[in-house]
Amino acid sequence: MLRNGAGAGAGGGPVAGGGAVHRPVRVWCDGCYDMVHYGHSNQLRQARAMGDYLIVGVHTDDDITLTIDGKDTYEEVKTAGRYRECKRTQGVSTTDLVGRMLLMTKAHHSNIDEDLDYRKHTDNFGKGPKGHSPWTGVSQFLQTSQKIIQFASGKEPQPGDTIIYVAGAFDLFHIGHVDFLEKVHQLAEKPYIIAGLHFDQEVNRYKGKNYPIMNIHERTLSVLACRYVSEVVIGAPYAVTADLLDHFRVTLVCHGMTEVVPDKDGSDPYEEPKRRGIFQLVDSGSNLTTDLIVQRIIKNRLEFEARNQKKEAKELAVLEAMKRLEEEKH
Repeated sequence: MLRNGAGAGAGGGPVAGGGAVHRPVRVWCDGCYDMVHYGHSNQLRQARAMGDYLIVGVHTDDDITLTIDGKDTYEEVKTAGRYRECKRTQGVSTTDLVGRMLLMTKAHHSNIDEDLDYRKHTDNFGKGPKGHSPWTGVSQFLQTSQKIIQFASGKEPQPGDTIIYVAGAFDLFHIGHVDFLEKVHQLAEKPYIIAGLHFDQEVNRYKGKNYPIMNIHERTLSVLACRYVSEVVIGAPYAVTADLLDHFRVTLVCHGMTEVVPDKDGSDPYEEPKRRGIFQLVDSGSNLTTDLIVQRIIKNRLEFEARNQKKEAKELAVLEAMKRLEEEKH
């Protein structure tokens, strides 16, 4: 059994020594996985490293570690000695992302001073009457080279690879993005996909409102977590230039079926790859977009606020119960 932050665990037979047959270690982890982000990806990455085969359970509602009668749902696994914990990814939560959508703030963008009103409202958004839960509450995101290394494939282009370039915001990285990248991946026998991520201010220019919901550092980890992506250009230019194409030796440039907004000077950002005859539109087959996700959240604002407060109240009750158990042991 494995759970993110609050608890995690690997179950399965041991690795036998002395020439004995190896029993594959099967790992189980579960959760809500609502609006999957790089925090979820990091949990699954850690879970997979604990064994040979990973099984993920998706809850129908809140990922609370208590049964209806108040017992720890992992109690049996813990007793059997098959429970492990993985490290929680600081600086990201579904609660924070939902708060950004509802508050329509740009304070989460990179290179923008923190808005005290934004922090106040996000604190209240997931806060119950008795304080903050360390699992639901919002914490500060700090990008490090180690985080990027953990997510990056580390693979370089090999002779015979088809180097494909795609660019965009890839905001709230979702199944629509994954479907698009999968279709792009299928265009070549040996694809090497480079994803160019635009800076926050550039995304805000062509998307408007308070987009992007996730800043450049967060979007980088989300895209790197995708198996189809080999490399990410952090802060790629909006226009796909000749220099960029030559530098990465790009043989194909792809774009989805979404609108292509002109550059600041009114030019087509894909003018150069079109001139070279290496531009291709790719239909992901998915109708899910970042805009649609945000619309869902805004429409159900009161329900999300109530859900988060109820969830955090339960998590605080878990902390109290765990504290009492520790005190009884001593």
